[in-house]
Amino acid sequence: MQNLFEEVRSLDQRCYNEFALSEDILMEHAADGMADFIHNQYEEHESICIVCGAGNNGADGIALARLLHRDFNVSLFLPFGAKTEMAKLQQRRAKAVGVTIVYALQECDILVDALFGSGFSRSFDEETRALLEEMNNLNAEKIACDMPSGLHLDGTLEEESFIADVTLTMGSLKRGMFSDSAKEVIGSVYVIDLGVSRKVYEKPSNWKLLDPEDLRLPHRFKRNSHKGTYGHLSVICGEKPGASIMAGSAALHFGAGLVTLISNTQEQIPHELMQSHLLPSSTSAIALGMGLGTEFSNEELLTLLDNDLPLLLDADIFAHPLLTSLLTRKDIVITPHPKEFTTLLKACGLADITVQELQKNRFHYVELFCSRYTDVTLLLKGANVIIAQDKSYYINPHGTNVLAKGGSGDVLAGFIGALLAQGHAPLQAALNGSLAHTAAAKAFDKNTYALTPHDLIEAVTTL
Repeated sequence: MQNLFEEVRSLDQRCYNEFALSEDILMEHAADGMADFIHNQYEEHESICIVCGAGNNGADGIALARLLHRDFNVSLFLPFGAKTEMAKLQQRRAKAVGVTIVYALQECDILVDALFGSGFSRSFDEETRALLEEMNNLNAEKIACDMPSGLHLDGTLEEESFIADVTLTMGSLKRGMFSDSAKEVIGSVYVIDLGVSRKVYEKPSNWKLLDPEDLRLPHRFKRNSHKGTYGHLSVICGEKPGASIMAGSAALHFGAGLVTLISNTQEQIPHELMQSHLLPSSTSAIALGMGLGTEFSNEELLTLLDNDLPLLLDADIFAHPLLTSLLTRKDIVITPHPKEFTTLLKACGLADITVQELQKNRFHYVELFCSRYTDVTLLLKGANVIIAQDKSYYINPHGTNVLAKGGSGDVLAGFIGALLAQGHAPLQAALNGSLAHTAAAKAFDKNTYALTPHDLIEAVTTL
């Protein structure tokens, strides 16, 4: 996993104050790192148009033009001139080596956006919006320098933002690059070192980005074992039993030794799942909420939950009157989607906001909730999933649009419930369940619209 930072200006300042590295040195390393990437990824003599702003992000782009000059067919476009001292210095250097400066956007094989980067903090004027629209319409490989223009550090987007295939970000990863909105524009992300290793440049951070390699699957290593060794998940099966059946099947395929559906009626279920009206005494974790509806009375649920077993809460439970009392439990994972999370925030007296307001500031509201409920592990669904507990925050950016299908969340609940039943701590269960979920989605090799929950369940067996 990698560190995420709300801002990196303070990290740059450490380089100046503690490591005696100047702004010029950092900029040259930024440009050199971008140049290395382009040399390694593209054929020399391809045409490159670098569009630079008037500030220091533009200065990075001008320095890049100087380094690529002669190896590629480089044109440098400065639509707003050069205003900062570093931009003016880099412009003089580029002119000195003969970089071609143009006065309009050029057709090209590779387009580099060096307009604003992470220093961007205002709304665009009409001229800038028109330029970005023209840049997005070019048929070229698109590279963003630091951050795509139009993406704010808080993760919000301007209406017209640069849509990158690749983002080459400076020094460290910015948290705002992994908002849900950012997923539309960020492309593949690579970090460029600025003259010191990231291990030196970075400070400790409570926010982390999960890598695929962080996944720990529940492989079995104990030879002398039986089904009870691997836990017993009880899934409370409500008004819409299909959701619980999918969760139960997912749990069984993800290592749970036994899975029982708790229901008031006799349902038609897969033969490998069990069914009961009562909670089995061997239960090691409970999953609740998927298709719950009004099947169980409050008294029935309280009886089923009169224990200290690890608990997963999903779906219908977020509108249930018992919700806030359940949040006082110790070993608990909750998995709301954005609408359910706004309902939860209101029920807890933390905020009364719309889904749109939440999506503009997901990081803040996750931190707000976790500061109140420090024992709860929260998994907030979205294009980029946030998993958090107390002061530890993680983003899983590896999901794809194939997961936008009914039942995907029930499968995720089953994966996490299976890990809880097998004795994993709630935070680790949420992290690994989420990573397994996104890995299974990436393993799906058919049309993006075609995935079903059963495909996810099948894919997780071969990760």
